[in-house]
Amino acid sequence: MPKRKAAIAVGGVAALGAAALLLPNANASQDDNQASGTTGSAKTLKAADASGLAAQLQKILGDAFAGSYYDSGKQQLVVNVVSGDNNVILQAKKAGAIVRQVENSAAELKAAARTLKTKATIPGTSWAVDPRTDKVLVTADSTVTGAKWDRLQSTVKSLGADMATLKKSSGTFKTFVSGGDAIFSQVQGGNVRCSLGFNVTASDGSPAFLTAGHCGVAAKDWSDSQNGQPIATVDQATFPGQGDFSLVKYNDPNTQAPSEVNVGNGRTVQIKQAADATVGATVFRMGSTTGLHDGQVTGLDATVNFQSETDPNGVDTVTGLIQTNVCAEAGDSGGSLFTQDGSALGLTSGGSGDCTNGGETFFQPVTTALQATGATLGDGGAGAGGQAGAGDQAGAGDQSGAGAGDQSGAGDQSGAGDQAGAGDQSGAGAGDQSGAGDQSGAGDQSGAGDEAGAGGDQIGGGADPSAPSDASGSGAAHDGSSSLTGTR
Repeated sequence: MPKRKAAIAVGGVAALGAAALLLPNANASQDDNQASGTTGSAKTLKAADASGLAAQLQKILGDAFAGSYYDSGKQQLVVNVVSGDNNVILQAKKAGAIVRQVENSAAELKAAARTLKTKATIPGTSWAVDPRTDKVLVTADSTVTGAKWDRLQSTVKSLGADMATLKKSSGTFKTFVSGGDAIFSQVQGGNVRCSLGFNVTASDGSPAFLTAGHCGVAAKDWSDSQNGQPIATVDQATFPGQGDFSLVKYNDPNTQAPSEVNVGNGRTVQIKQAADATVGATVFRMGSTTGLHDGQVTGLDATVNFQSETDPNGVDTVTGLIQTNVCAEAGDSGGSLFTQDGSALGLTSGGSGDCTNGGETFFQPVTTALQATGATLGDGGAGAGGQAGAGDQAGAGDQSGAGAGDQSGAGDQSGAGDQAGAGDQSGAGAGDQSGAGDQSGAGDQSGAGDEAGAGGDQIGGGADPSAPSDASGSGAAHDGSSSLTGTR
């Protein structure tokens, strides 16, 4: 049987702004501009190096460590400390970080998050620690009104203005089911559609890929075309609870699964390693609906409370996520979050807003997914990969919850449906991918409804980036590499 080449991640036309920023140096290593300077002077660091330094300082500083973030303008790591101990401050400065003394310790911020979990686990809410403000940032989407809003506001107020802040989002938190190079599954009532995140090597040496957990919960067998034969089978899936990730193994052990992200127009970014995200760092997201977009990490260890699709009164809570201001839309779920120098950071989970008005988007940390599944990042079958990542966000999963896909909405995607008839999400047959030919001509990714059927995750159809032939027509685009963006 001929080897199948699965080129991971999204087929589509890259958003020009992000492409201009990323592509010129996509495969080139950045200069290591560490300032040699005098002992204790702040070093100039790449974001990936800043992440590593932050992890080291967290161990060295112990209870005095209160978070860190990357100043992208100065290319320096800022470390928060709560101790006035000169020895502690000196250690951090010697390591090359800028030291900032703050009031709230990491333990106090975590205690505030626990209070929110106990008193304000409301569908349409999220919270994450923002080290730049040394507070817990709480967000409520447009569905949180009336008594729910009063309850949330009262809980945040009880924590104190110096501990937590509350903001309102105009969108609705949902999983984004559609995306990268699309992958499909036949389920009762229609097709489920998602995208591939990163190719990996499973612990038994077989080629596999990571995608969103709500995709793996929705369906077991996946194809690289709308009505094609399955090419991969879900091995493990987590959603809701402590993460949103799935490990899906290719059925053909000879599948070539390169460690790269297709960013459109024949360009790829080689994925060399997995890394933990750093607040303030510039990141890129690739998805089949909206293509390539960039933004910044705004919070870590985020908790998101999605409305359960299986229980009208229930909540699907996911913990341990990365929060960003990178836009995403239905169909981008499961897609790749990565850095310019080729570090894999996350898998698109869900969020609110769109790529016209902006919003918040949450990602499953890749390091945590690798650690949980035992997989390694790298070419499938080649034993490559080395990161199992320590997963700093081992997600403290507040709540487990049921159900796959938050987003209900059957038929979200109605419409023109490239994939029509697939009923991506809703089981409604037609139009799973609603819309407007998401992938422009590509049919396969179109529409958001990837995960339909399963709870109709997603809606959306948006203009999937027309993608360079990959996605075209059959959705097979990159042979199953798809960046599984299913936002269910």
